[in-house]
Parts: sequence; structure tokens; C-alpha cells
Amino acid sequence: MTKLGQWLCGLALLGSAWAALALAPPGLQPPAPLRQALLPLPVYLLVAFGCYSLATVGYRLATFNDCEEAAAELQEHIRAARADLRRRGLRL
Repeated sequence: MTKLGQWLCGLALLGSAWAALALAPPGLQPPAPLRQALLPLPVYLLVAFGCYSLATVGYRLATFNDCEEAAAELQEHIRAARADLRRRGLRL
């Protein structure tokens, strides 16, 4: 199963559990404090996921490794390409 499939199955499971508790028939409704906590739960989870995503991107940016050898090699390729274009008569 792909990662997307795992996430979708988890979301479907959580969503159906939330719907069963929050949208229960009148005779089976949970107590009022639990119901008040359940109704905005998807919004809270969405905000928490956004915070987690921002923290993950920030951490990965902070620990990103520089590739000095690859940068030098790329600069050399650029110099060679410019020299070849000048040799063929193109002005840069």
C-alpha cells in the first residue's frame, strides 16, 4: 500500500469515528462537554497538521547540506558552455 493510501485510510477511519460521535442520533448523543470538544476537532487537527508541516519544512531547511563539489562542477560546466558559445560567435 502506498503512503497516500495509508494516509487516506487513516483519514477515513478518523473521519468516520468523528462523524459517528459528533453526528449521533438524538438518543445516543454523548455528554455536552464531549460534544463541544468534538465539533471543532477537525479544525484543530488541520491547524496542528499545518504547524507540523511548517516545523518540518523549517527543520529540513535549517539542516540542508551544501554540496560544494557539485556547485564547483556546475560552475565549470557553465564556463565551458559560455566558452563554446563564444567560439561559435554568440555574444553573452
